[in-house]
Amino acid sequence: MPTPPSRSARPAAGDGARPGGAPADLAEVWAVITGMYAGYTAGDRERIDSFLDPEATIWDSATPELLCGRSELNHVRDARPTTGTGPAETGLTAYDQVVDVFGDLAVARYWLRVDFRTAPPELARNTAILRRTRPDGHWLVVHLHEDIHSASEQGRTPGTTTPPSL
Repeated sequence: MPTPPSRSARPAAGDGARPGGAPADLAEVWAVITGMYAGYTAGDRERIDSFLDPEATIWDSATPELLCGRSELNHVRDARPTTGTGPAETGLTAYDQVVDVFGDLAVARYWLRVDFRTAPPELARNTAILRRTRPDGHWLVVHLHEDIHSASEQGRTPGTTTPPSL
């Protein structure tokens, strides 16, 4: 499925809080987000971690506590049920991104749809904060916040541009 174009490709008028960003930066930030989920789909923890700062904080949708750093993330990962104990995931799609770049910091907001073989899809509203590393200039996620919603409650499907009801 094609990724919808970023709605923040052009800077906001004046000195607003939404500067947008250079197209190359916006594309690089979005590639980090989609690359992280591609690693998840492939079951490749090392690939996922290559997109995360080792000290990243995460509000994981299935964990009430703020996870601080790779050690806490690995503890949660290791405690998760093994394959076959829950509904089987059949697809993962990040879409409707809004990305803004503030120098060496970026904010990405997007929806993530998780499809299951025998259960209704889940939608997660996500916000990721990324920083550009120096000297190589790669982007790393330093904070990720997941907020689960039911797809049927929101009436959302990948590629739509109508915001959900508040």
